[in-house]
Amino acid sequence: MANSTSARKRAHQSEQRRQANASRRSMMRTHLKAAVAAIASADKEAAVAAFKKVVPVLDSSASQGLISQNKAARHKSRMNAQIKAM
Repeated sequence: MANSTSARKRAHQSEQRRQANASRRSMMRTHLKAAVAAIASADKEAAVAAFKKVVPVLDSSASQGLISQNKAARHKSRMNAQIKAM
């Protein structure tokens, strides 16, 4: 348990950040799942639309430090390759 004022403040800030990150991570995963489902359905128009929605989400997640830049690039590259292969 935090005993000093500064430790209490840090604990409070950490909890706020944890909840915000959990929300952002959940939103990112939801968009990813929708894009993967659209690609799996073999509907190219739906897949392209879902891909266009997920790209900015991945980019913002990477810029906020939620995921690494390489992970975001890897997701985008693999999805784009799957869409082009349709």
